Parts: sequence; structure tokens; C-alpha cells
Amino acid sequence: QAQLVESGGGLVQPGGSLRLSCAASGFTFSTKDMSWYRQAPGKERELVAKITAGNMPNYADYVTGRFTITRDNAKNTVYLQMNSLKPEDTAVYYCRATSPSVLSRFAYWGQGTQVTVSS
Repeated sequence: QAQLVESGGGLVQPGGSLRLSCAASGFTFSTKDMSWYRQAPGKERELVAKITAGNMPNYADYVTGRFTITRDNAKNTVYLQMNSLKPEDTAVYYCRATSPSVLSRFAYWGQGTQVTVSS
């Protein structure tokens, strides 16, 4: 049974930093693309960043230069380092695992971790 468990959320002041972690189990982590999404109250869930199984990252425009996604295949964990946080970054952040193959239906979500940016 695939499982994703996020941690590291919390309350931070504008301009501050947080590092989110997503620990994976139950599947071969190194062969999966890993993504971070977020959902603010009353808004659609949106992609924040993705890192492929081949370790290629890409980012949504609104976080480029502020957020960094990395993965540690030895620890089956993906991270999201968030710097220069803004109040509009407040959301529940979700981890997602997907297969690089378009023929695969493999897709799992974590339960989410709350990030609140406020003074």
C-alpha cells in the first residue's frame, strides 16, 4: 500500500522560511515523479513544483526563485524548501507521487500539511 506522509508545516512570518518533507513508503520511490501541490481556502488545488524520477525540477511561476524541490532516494523523501514566504503562500500543501509513464494509473496523494504565513 503506497503511502505519503507530509510534515514541516506551521506558522511563519512573512519573509520567513519553512522546509516541508514528504516520506514515501509502499512503492519504488526512485522510479516515480514527485510533486508538491497546494490548496488555499476557496481555491482550486494547484501545482507548486515537480521533480521527475530523473531528478529534473520545475516550478510554478509564482514560486520560481523562492522555493526549491529536492529528493533523497536513499531516504524515500521529497522536500520543498520555501524561502521569502508571503501571506498568499498560505495553504494546505500536498505531496503527490505519479508514474512517469502516461500508460500508468499510479497516483497517490498525501494527507497535507498546513502552512500559514502571517504576522
